[in-house]
Amino acid sequence: MKFREHLVKALLHGLARLSLQRIHNIADALAKIMLRLRKSRATRTISTNIKLCFPELSPEQQAQLSRDCVQQSSRCFAELSALWLWSPERIMQLVKQVSGLEYLDTAMARGKGVILLTPHLGAWEMAGLFASSRYKITSLYRPPKMQGLESLVKAGRESMGARLVPTDSAGIKALFQALRRGEIAGILPDHEPSRGTGAFAPFFGVQAYSMILVARLAQKTDATVIFTFAERLPAAQGFHLHFLPADPEVNNADLSVAAAALNAGVERCVRICPSQYQWGYKRFKSRPEGEERFYP
Repeated sequence: MKFREHLVKALLHGLARLSLQRIHNIADALAKIMLRLRKSRATRTISTNIKLCFPELSPEQQAQLSRDCVQQSSRCFAELSALWLWSPERIMQLVKQVSGLEYLDTAMARGKGVILLTPHLGAWEMAGLFASSRYKITSLYRPPKMQGLESLVKAGRESMGARLVPTDSAGIKALFQALRRGEIAGILPDHEPSRGTGAFAPFFGVQAYSMILVARLAQKTDATVIFTFAERLPAAQGFHLHFLPADPEVNNADLSVAAAALNAGVERCVRICPSQYQWGYKRFKSRPEGEERFYP
């Protein structure tokens, strides 16, 4: 294992010995350091995305949202220590409120399965853990770039009973099988898919290369599509779990229409707590032909 991987692993284990309040306090201190390094790649990407997606905000408001996002991103990383290493019982104590759970329960009662979409918003690891504590769930999984962390990440995500499958043809087949058994297929819907496997659709009014896998899964299985995310509560109080039904157009035969409905659902979630979205990701990296690039 490389030195950097040893360091990150040791950091996560060390943080896991602390309360969520202390974990967030340390994360806030790290965020202040990042904000002083304004030329960092992550902070530049955050600022670019905020300007693209919230043109209605004043420059001062955009700058404040960018600062808030850096803080929330730091908390998101630091609290992985708790979500991957604490006991299931202790993790579930962090869930303080749940809204819309009836959508998931009703959909599961249909027996057609549920495609559960977890955007990179709030504590998305918490959202997956909560869902897998209630129902059988099979989720797509991409190993971390730091290979030495894979066993830690995989064990943490499977601690409530989830089954992780690779992001390849075998993994997609496993999702179909789970849905046909009336179970849950878990997907992160807001990262750019591989070339040739997506479609351009608006996201916050900006064209983004978007996933069409959800539409194909829904069309072939008649599964219900639901969004979920874990909103991070202030003062380290814990998390508010949200479940929201997707627009029926998410399984439209026109894949561009379906992708637009998918992005609209993600946007609806993000607007609930915009500072907690992963704005540091280059969501608009691919551009339609003829459009200029947004990122260096």
